[in-house]
Amino acid sequence: MHDPLSIGVDVGGTRLKAGLVDRAGAVLATARRDTPARSAPSAVLEEALLSVIAELRSGAAATGHRADTVGVAVAGLVDAARGTVVFAPHLPWREEPLRDRLAARLDLPVVIDNDANAAAWAEHRFGAGRGESHLLLITLGTGIGGAVLTEGRLQRGRHGLAGELGHVRVVPDGRACPCGNRGCWEQYVSGTLLRRDGQELVRRGGAASAALAAACGGDPDRLRGEDVTRLAREGDPASRAVLAAAGRWLGTGLAGAVAALDPGTVVVGGGLSEAGDLLLDPARAALAQHLLGRGHRPVPAIVPAALGAGAGLVGAADLARSQ
Repeated sequence: MHDPLSIGVDVGGTRLKAGLVDRAGAVLATARRDTPARSAPSAVLEEALLSVIAELRSGAAATGHRADTVGVAVAGLVDAARGTVVFAPHLPWREEPLRDRLAARLDLPVVIDNDANAAAWAEHRFGAGRGESHLLLITLGTGIGGAVLTEGRLQRGRHGLAGELGHVRVVPDGRACPCGNRGCWEQYVSGTLLRRDGQELVRRGGAASAALAAACGGDPDRLRGEDVTRLAREGDPASRAVLAAAGRWLGTGLAGAVAALDPGTVVVGGGLSEAGDLLLDPARAALAQHLLGRGHRPVPAIVPAALGAGAGLVGAADLARSQ
């Protein structure tokens, strides 16, 4: 029998991704499911979660491995000490004692944490933040997640709920957010934003949106954020403009976070980070323009996450193993 492995699961608003992870942070096998609709009963989401875990446990056993811990990263407010999902804007869980429910059914130790905390831990241990003692991580997916490491330790706050930077209000009375407020940062830079702005261009019509319209067969409701990113990387001017606008909002929001936290490095992860410098260069410019004390203080580097969309599951698995 080989060294025991850990299963990490990243539960996002759109997709549920899981992986079998070794001690070095390598992902040996993966499993995926679509996340059930937010309106679905919480039990439906729990069953989907158990399904991917069972798939990976079975695969591990077939190759002579065993998985003896499970870590779950959730997009929402998580009290890691209690193993409870307090509130998840894009998921049905409210005050959900997820750790205890899963542990009872799996007969394995389970750790629950916020998805950004898990991703930050993974980047600190194995990725772009390795060796950085003061790290700020921003994840850009369905929404925005945030996590802070100080002196190499995750900062959870007094009630274990720190890091929800995506719901800092950047536009008073701005766009409505699923959290119930308006003008949250994640309504101006996220995968949801890319899709929405791309769809609006398709609805307006005209030559400028021709590539976007072709990508969705002329039906704006079929356009995805990934389509906008792909077309931008292929050189489509309209898609690049959408990404540049998102990047400027990213840098503007980061100016406040950097002023408050003074990190040495900002790591940007999540699906939207796959746009690379098309997103990050406008963010760097906006951060330098808006940062308090600009010209008289170091401006932290903004770097893409090294572990990509798998950072959350890798971090969740490693947190489970370490705890």
